[in-house]
Amino acid sequence: MAGRQTGRGRRPGDSRTREAILTAAAERFADQGFRDTTMRSVATAAGVDPALVHHFFGTKEGLFAAAMDFPIDPARVVAGLVEPGVDGLGERVVRTLLGIFAELGDTNPMIGLIRSAAGHPPAARMLREFLGGAVLDRVAAAVQTDRPQLRAELCASQILGILVAREVIALPALAGADQETLAGAYGPVIQHFLTGEF
Repeated sequence: MAGRQTGRGRRPGDSRTREAILTAAAERFADQGFRDTTMRSVATAAGVDPALVHHFFGTKEGLFAAAMDFPIDPARVVAGLVEPGVDGLGERVVRTLLGIFAELGDTNPMIGLIRSAAGHPPAARMLREFLGGAVLDRVAAAVQTDRPQLRAELCASQILGILVAREVIALPALAGADQETLAGAYGPVIQHFLTGEF
């Protein structure tokens, strides 16, 4: 009886299987980009059934977030942001992102990917495709007006600009400004991209 397992805990091989999937996924995303990587191709490379990839990670966006060591699933964050509707979305986006980045600090792997994308075309492609599928398409679907894709990408350009200026270049006054000040300053700009006339 001493060596007998009790309960329904994680099977001994589960962590090894998960790590094998993550290793295969990181290689596939790096080689093929986000769009051309499939859950099935990752499963094949890891030597597991595709159902296991879905079991561990749910969606391709969830797999990407885990493979890139993101502490959050951006697709889920965006879903929560757009669920209340487009009104006030600009400030919600800024406040939420700044809160996440403040909590993660210097260990944030998303900053590493942004830095890599600036000078490494495969990283730029991977970031662009992931942002398109996991974030921008969802924002565009929430915008009930003309040119939703352009509006979503205008928002992305503003947000990436904030993150680069504040987190990568660390412009002193911007880096030192509190989140509410920045949400109040940038929120209306992003809201205009979403719903304003231009």
